[in-house]
Amino acid sequence: MNMIVAVDANWAIGCKNKLLISIPADHKMFRQETLGKVVVLGRKTLETFPNGMPLVKRTNIILSTKQDYRVKDAIVVHSIEELLTQLKQYDTKDVYIIGGETVYRQMLPYADTVHVTKIDRVYEADAYFPNLDQDDEWEITAESDEQVYFDTTYAFVKYERKTGVKKNG
Repeated sequence: MNMIVAVDANWAIGCKNKLLISIPADHKMFRQETLGKVVVLGRKTLETFPNGMPLVKRTNIILSTKQDYRVKDAIVVHSIEELLTQLKQYDTKDVYIIGGETVYRQMLPYADTVHVTKIDRVYEADAYFPNLDQDDEWEITAESDEQVYFDTTYAFVKYERKTGVKKNG
């Protein structure tokens, strides 16, 4: 299972239910990775999308504890157990966890690849992704050259769970 996330230098991912910065090349990479695949996200993340609508040309699975929550063109699940059962029908390499903070933290034990856009800057933030650089279970297996968007530098970094390391999930 994959995760895809953009983080700042402190592994922050958002502030007041918004992304820290919008980088066109990051959005392009996100689209290329997830088009035609399964994306898993929380209700609050979905509500930040244009018109609160699921992403097109993807299977959207929304995790919400609200039992009566419904979304047109999306599958809604209400627990991690229900989500994991739902995901059994898909190839795990086609599943992308796309946020927010709570969903990332709950699903990290099940992931084996994390695509991180690392932004070399610190933003005001209230949501964070676990720091994989400080986690012995993860290693960098690919890294792009440094990219620049106006005055912001960033790189695309691929983390993979080390083989032989037991997942706690």
